[in-house]
Amino acid sequence: MINWIWICMAAIGIIYAMFSGNMEAVNEAIFESAAQAVTLAIGLISILVFWLGMMRIAEEAGILRGLAKIFRPLISKIFPEIPKDHPALGYILSNLTANMFGLGNAATPLGIKAMEEMKKLNKHSETASRSMITFLILNTTGLTLIPTTVIGIRMQYESASPTEIVGVTLLVTCIGTIAGLIIDRFFYYKSTWRKS
Repeated sequence: MINWIWICMAAIGIIYAMFSGNMEAVNEAIFESAAQAVTLAIGLISILVFWLGMMRIAEEAGILRGLAKIFRPLISKIFPEIPKDHPALGYILSNLTANMFGLGNAATPLGIKAMEEMKKLNKHSETASRSMITFLILNTTGLTLIPTTVIGIRMQYESASPTEIVGVTLLVTCIGTIAGLIIDRFFYYKSTWRKS
């Protein structure tokens, strides 16, 4: 649906530019935006590669395993339906760690694997399980310690202080994650009360 909205907006803009005599400005804007997009993408790739390398070093050094051990009791409480040694918990922890470092692109494949593992545990495969819904909420709220992608964009556009958003991002994502989990639990317990 959103694709159709974008196509309609672009078509309306081009048609309006044709009739108002501003087609030259539209052409100029298209080529200028394309050049900026390429420059931005290359800048973001370098930042993503750097942080993926750091994640790999952390993994090899055992830091990720240490984080997994620290967060495993909390994750087990958030996802009580998943057995303690199930691979889904490992993927969930890896995904959440990648998201904490602002690596949404790196976290996506891990999130897909986590969902696939949770779907195997789900008895009602056509309906999302409680764990799947909770995981989706955690991904949507995205607790972020270091917003690397946003810092990269700010650096690309020569911000005077690209890292000044770290504190605000941490605060906002903490509030969003806590609120998301509270709402998740509220609706879960509300549905269990109705069944009983």
